[in-house]
Formats: sequence, C-alpha cells, structure tokens
Amino acid sequence: MIKAINISKKYAGNTVLSIENLEIPKGQCFGLVGNNGAGKTTFFNLLLDLIQPSTGQIILNEIQVDKSEEWKSFTGSFIDESFLIGYLTPEEYFYFVGELRGMNKADIDAFLVQFTDIFNAEILGAKKYLRDLSKGNQKKVGIIAAFIGNPEVIVLDEPFASLDPTTQIRLKQLLKSVVDKQRVTLLISSHDLGHVTEVCDRIVVLEKGKIVKDLSTSTETLQELESYFTV
Repeated sequence: MIKAINISKKYAGNTVLSIENLEIPKGQCFGLVGNNGAGKTTFFNLLLDLIQPSTGQIILNEIQVDKSEEWKSFTGSFIDESFLIGYLTPEEYFYFVGELRGMNKADIDAFLVQFTDIFNAEILGAKKYLRDLSKGNQKKVGIIAAFIGNPEVIVLDEPFASLDPTTQIRLKQLLKSVVDKQRVTLLISSHDLGHVTEVCDRIVVLEKGKIVKDLSTSTETLQELESYFTV
C-alpha cells in the first residue's frame, strides 16, 4: 500500500531523514516514535507531498505522491492546526471538507453523530470559530475531519497530544475500531509509548532520521521501547 524508497530530506546540507526502504501494507496500524527531531513529522510531510524529498520517492497505492494528486481522493490526514481554517466554525469546516469529498450537509450531519462522545458538547453548536477553540478541541476537529469520506489511508501526527484523558481513551477505541472494521491503513506518530503500543500493530523507531527498530507489537513491546529510550 505504502512504499518509501531511498527517501531522504536535507536542510542546509544536514540530513534530517534517510530511509532506504519501508513498506506499510494495507490495513496495518503503523506507529512512528522517536525523540524530537527524529524525523517523524518530516516523513509524514513527505508522504503527504507537503515538502519535496531530496532523494527517493514515496508510493501510495501505486501512485508516486509528488508526481500525481490522485492519492488525495482516498487519503485523510491531520498534522497540526495549520490544516484548519481559523475563520470557520467547526460545522462550516466539516461541511467544507465534506464538499471536497462529494458529501452534502445531510451526509456530514449523519457522519458527525457517531462522534458525540468525543466532541463532548464543546464543539458542535458552540458558535465559536476554530481559531477560538482550545488546542485540544482544535485537534478533535482536525482528527475527525480526517475521517470524512471513508479514506483508505489516514495519517495523524501526535493525535493524543493536548487531549484530555477521557478523549484519549475514546480516540484509542475509535482508531482501533476503524482499522479492525474498515481495513483502513492508519499511520500515527506519538511521544506517548503507551498509547502507540496499545493501538498499533507495528512500531518503527526513528533516531536522527534513520530507522533503528521495526517491531511487531506484542506484550513486551512497551517495555522494549521504554528500555531503548532510557538507556
């Protein structure tokens, strides 16, 4: 489903990402972990064609992402608040994304009903612009918008950050449900090792832009990751 081949990114001569070969099969929940500056967000930005690679290519369902935009029709993502449109209300933003996906307002209203618990009566009907919401509520909007249109691939950068504990638990349940029931290929990055090991089937560790571990999740994975990051 996803292939990164000899992909690298350099800034001012410094290599911030260098991955020789990485394949993520359809329906896998893939976790990316690493310290600040490890290259996690850089990889996601390359995958979403937000920046250009210095070398190599990323293939998404047989489409090279920097040569065609066809992959966008089946890919949802949320990296940070820059994905939002601050002068819209949450409802207006959801309708906007839905229109891009060929969905009308009634479709979106029906779609949003299933996320009532996550919204917690703080988003829909609040009559606030996105720019005036808390960081946590902005993140909720961005994440849920990434699910609009039943995408085959969803990319989420640090989805648990800024969320309250209750929402973190509900989000983990949602992510596991989507992968299990819809066979979505889900890619998430996180600094929270506990969350990522609970949700993901596979976890890759980046250090200074390179893959240093590629783990199939098991009961020992969290301990192994904690040991690695505390050495």
